[in-house]
Amino acid sequence: MLEYHDREWGVPVHNDRKHFEFLVLSGAQAGLNFSVVLKKREGYRRAFDKFDPEKVAHYSEARIQKLRSDLEIIRNRMKIEAAVRNARAFLKTQEEFGDFDSYCWRFVGGRPKLNRWKATGQIPATSPESDAFSKDLKQRGFSFVGSTVVYAYMQSVGMVNDHLVDCFRYREIKQLWRTQIEKRKGNVRKEEADASHPVDEIR
Repeated sequence: MLEYHDREWGVPVHNDRKHFEFLVLSGAQAGLNFSVVLKKREGYRRAFDKFDPEKVAHYSEARIQKLRSDLEIIRNRMKIEAAVRNARAFLKTQEEFGDFDSYCWRFVGGRPKLNRWKATGQIPATSPESDAFSKDLKQRGFSFVGSTVVYAYMQSVGMVNDHLVDCFRYREIKQLWRTQIEKRKGNVRKEEADASHPVDEIR
């Protein structure tokens, strides 16, 4: 948990494979402590083909039955079936928006919601954003995506920075986001420059 907190929790994610990983893990967490899920993370990575949504979407009933006897993951049939169902909904969402990343970040206006909590007791379990996100996911066919699960997912992928203000990671992640923004602006400027000054055709 300490390593996860210091290295991953709250870091803005913009990789679809990583988004799917945290959707699966967040759904598995429902009703449990996340430390239980983290201990089985490698088991999930192996069992769910390194969190490849295209492969998971094609899991058969026989594969689901096999997963139910896998001691390295949480053997809850509903959660396993939800992961497969969510992989299919995930692919459809990618088709509609180009990638899942573009879809999910809309719920926070494209940038992390920067909270300023001074004590862990202040950190909420849901938010208006997670309520809206959860409702939309359900309409798209996702399961195990109640507002509490979705808020935990949003914390994991950095859509929300819920580190306490006196935590060293609060400032680091805040700065990381600024760096990402500058890098993106630089890439956009480069693309615009390349478009206005095309390379001469090689003769």
